[in-house]
Amino acid sequence: MTEKSGKEKIKQIEFRIKIAHIFLLAAFLSAVIYLFFLQIVDIRHYKVKAMNQRNSKSFIMRGQILDRNGLRLATDQTSYNLYAHREYFDHTPEELAEILSPHLGIDKKTLIANINKGATVILLKKDVDRHKADEIKKLGLREISFDKKNERVYPQDELAAHIIGYYNPDAETASGVELTAKDKLENSGEKINVQRTPRGDIIYDTETDPVLASTPQVGESVTLTIDSAIQHVCEHELLNMINEKNASRGAVIVMNPKNGEILGYAVYPRYNPNNYKNVKAINLKNWTLSDVYPPGSTFKTLTVAAGLESGRIKPNSKVPDSGKMKLGKWEIKNYDYNKRPNPGMISLVYLFEHSSNVGSANIALMMTPTEYYSILYKLGIGQKTGIDLNGESSGLLPKPFQWDKSRQATMGYGYGASVTVIQMISAVSAIANDGVRVTPHVIKYSPEEEEQKIKRIQALSPATARAVTRLLAESVSHSKSPINLERYTVAGKTGTSKKPKEYGKGYSSSLYASVIGFLPAKDPQLLIYVVVDSASNGPVWGNTVAAPVFKEVANQCARILNIPPDKNVIE
Repeated sequence: MTEKSGKEKIKQIEFRIKIAHIFLLAAFLSAVIYLFFLQIVDIRHYKVKAMNQRNSKSFIMRGQILDRNGLRLATDQTSYNLYAHREYFDHTPEELAEILSPHLGIDKKTLIANINKGATVILLKKDVDRHKADEIKKLGLREISFDKKNERVYPQDELAAHIIGYYNPDAETASGVELTAKDKLENSGEKINVQRTPRGDIIYDTETDPVLASTPQVGESVTLTIDSAIQHVCEHELLNMINEKNASRGAVIVMNPKNGEILGYAVYPRYNPNNYKNVKAINLKNWTLSDVYPPGSTFKTLTVAAGLESGRIKPNSKVPDSGKMKLGKWEIKNYDYNKRPNPGMISLVYLFEHSSNVGSANIALMMTPTEYYSILYKLGIGQKTGIDLNGESSGLLPKPFQWDKSRQATMGYGYGASVTVIQMISAVSAIANDGVRVTPHVIKYSPEEEEQKIKRIQALSPATARAVTRLLAESVSHSKSPINLERYTVAGKTGTSKKPKEYGKGYSSSLYASVIGFLPAKDPQLLIYVVVDSASNGPVWGNTVAAPVFKEVANQCARILNIPPDKNVIE
């Protein structure tokens, strides 16, 4: 290598070093400028950002759910999750376990193993109650912190479980009124934000109100239309019949037809919302809102109402009943055909009293499909009732252009359309309320809320509603049915219908036994619907399975509400 080329190489290296120095100096100056803007010029922005990271919404307790008389059905209970923070340890794991074991009810070996897992923040125990938390706080352990949370409890256990629903604060899931009234239950008025340390302690500054910051906020209470005494009667009588008849499902609904308030709503299978996490999904579901079924003979009340409303029949009309009839390949037959093979021209009272399928089918066929459909739709068949509970389905009411004669005829006695339990009681409520169908509801609303949430639809003329009431009441008074009460005139109808196969077409061997009726017939204050699914012990009819439940519920509810007897005053 020559001396000249050696000097050139040294110069190149020196040049590169100078360039590197320039880049390093530029990077250093850039960092200084960035930090200057960050800490001096733009300090307000980053202060706000830091404060936002420390901000925390104040602790909100859900409001209570009460029955119409103020009995607590759901309330919040405060509990704590207990954590240990490794960075603040003043004690060894063994010492900490020795101190905490008696308070937590966890043996020392288990605590030590948990603490030694190696996590920075260690969950020692969930759902520690307030009393235990206060005990541990007094120990003054620097390494321990508490995460405060709501635990939802249901003091009446299974009572009205499908109406109240459940609430899971961890997963933010809910059902029933816990879901539909969520906004109100969590509305505590003005939202108060506080700043907290990473351990959850409140940071007090000059703007912090110590009372508001440390006082839990409570949401609004929600009052239901449910009367716990009536609810208990409904659940007790339903469960007795379910057990006696070994039935799979059942429901009892008691409603005031004049204002749509539901006073009792029993659903089986039932569950305890305090233990909802361990309950089968089938028990959690309120099938009375979601599942459809053929209503059977109870639907004849709507068919006769439609015939009267359309003008195709009059209250004193007689309709042909041959005992059985054939439409295409379908045969329609009365359940008592062997006993009464050809009744002839029958009155509407006879139709209800003997539950004539042929008479009802003939009334359905007297109307045009559009006439019949439009009246059923006004009564709420084929649409949601708008009840303030989640999971409601619309039922099945085919459009009239889809009807042939056999479908229209079978619809007359409760097989062409499928309904939900809540839909059926809503439809019959119009008959009990001078033709006005009021939105069924389980939440007690203020007059202002009611204007927005509760609809009143004139589904039938008052004359039609009163005529059907008189016909039903007279038919019951002639019968030996359990719904023929001693002290009250009942306008009602029993029903027995085949249960569709769960998979595939056709019907299974199981039956729905039902009854729907209202009392006192002249001034209805109670509308009661009983449905029992797949009873198996003894004869299964609306009269033998559902009617005895109706009788007990009606008599006890009338006593609870102090309803004066009206026997034999129907006009």
